[in-house]
Amino acid sequence: MKRFVEGEDRSQSTLFPERLDEYIAEDNPVRAIDAFVDELNLASLGFERVQPQVTGRPGYHPATLLKIYVYGYLNRIQSSRRLERETQRNVEMMWLTGRLMPDFKTIADFRKNNGKAIRQVCREFIELCRSLEMFTQAIVAIDGSKFKAVNSKDRNDTRASMKRRIARMEQHIERYMSLLDEADKEEPLAHDMKVPELEEKLAALKERMQRLKKREREVLAYPDKQISQTDPDSRLMKKGGMGSQVSYNIQTAVDTEHKLIIAHDVTNAAVDRNQLFPIAGLAQYTLQHEEIKVLADRGYYKGEAIKDCYDADIKVLIPKTRTSGNRAAGRYDKEDFHYDVEADHYRCPAGEILSRRNSSVEHGMMIHTYYASVVVCRDCELKSKCTRGRERRVRRWEHEGLLDAMEQELRNTPDAMSVRSQTVEHPFGTLKAWMGSTHFLMKRLKNVRTEMSLHVLAYNLRRMISIMGVVPLIEAIRA
Repeated sequence: MKRFVEGEDRSQSTLFPERLDEYIAEDNPVRAIDAFVDELNLASLGFERVQPQVTGRPGYHPATLLKIYVYGYLNRIQSSRRLERETQRNVEMMWLTGRLMPDFKTIADFRKNNGKAIRQVCREFIELCRSLEMFTQAIVAIDGSKFKAVNSKDRNDTRASMKRRIARMEQHIERYMSLLDEADKEEPLAHDMKVPELEEKLAALKERMQRLKKREREVLAYPDKQISQTDPDSRLMKKGGMGSQVSYNIQTAVDTEHKLIIAHDVTNAAVDRNQLFPIAGLAQYTLQHEEIKVLADRGYYKGEAIKDCYDADIKVLIPKTRTSGNRAAGRYDKEDFHYDVEADHYRCPAGEILSRRNSSVEHGMMIHTYYASVVVCRDCELKSKCTRGRERRVRRWEHEGLLDAMEQELRNTPDAMSVRSQTVEHPFGTLKAWMGSTHFLMKRLKNVRTEMSLHVLAYNLRRMISIMGVVPLIEAIRA
């Protein structure tokens, strides 16, 4: 072993043992975890057993268990069993816990029983970032992403999947019925050998069919016509051209300046259309700014939600969704009709005026309808490019001027959507890489929200360490 760097003799004893603290450098992130948790008021955050019982076996302090989890999620260790092993062999974990080694059940129960308080800890770190003036621009990007739940597709029942399973079962039953018919035509000896077995299998199939039909009735009784067996709160969702999987829809609002996750939520809604105002309002509350700007993709485009945001001083920029098929069919789209605000009428591509003719309330929205006379449209040379009906009608929401103004501002800021994608999609990619292929380990919506808060806390902590460094961050925490 000459001419190599030699290690120490494992059996060599020392007169003056090294301190555990000497193994942890001053800029080690574990010191930031220790400082942050020590500064928290765990009792006010709602943690259980902050004050020990007078009698009984002493328990672990919540601060110790919280440090274990923050360290674990910061280092991609989410399993309670793996965390138990780390407390027994990891020097950083030994330093963090003072060589305490709780068992996995104690660690798991802490996360399960203190979900609301853990989510509040995530908000406390965002509050720390806000106090350090990290959110001066008050511009956030919002997006949603599907994160895989514990439930597999095989244990998720939908109306469509139940129809397919019942159809397959009917095919099996028909096949065995035909085999029975063929057996009746055979010799008595062969008939006596085959029929009992076929009848037994056919009876089993019919029994399974009854169970499937009962399950189908249960599925149809649910509002969204879907049941997940392993995790009842998870839902089957499309993955954007990549098939579907049983997931949760994670909503985040990310600061455009430092890419810190300001606000997040976990939902089991498959689409984002109804998530704009809740997550934008949560971001505004967290930032404590009277006015904020929100960037989002066209999946959030919904007139009522956009108006709610503007009423709350939340300025949103969202590309307009194109739901009409006129453009693809070679006909004029609504965008080809110019609206005159003062005169309250539309002017069509042929130069004719479409006046407001009637109004109606649809789904709680006041809709005005504009069109010209039948004679004008009938004699128009452009009618074949405009409509296949008697006259071209244009519908307008009473607050559509707000959407037009938003679209005009979006045209004036062409880089808005590039900023959005560069801001909000990076954290999703990072978090999914940290989580691995299984993503969530816990079941039920409230527990998944707790797990997501730990991931967001770890992400934000890592970002702040990258921005400030460990030592300055510790000084800011203790200030």
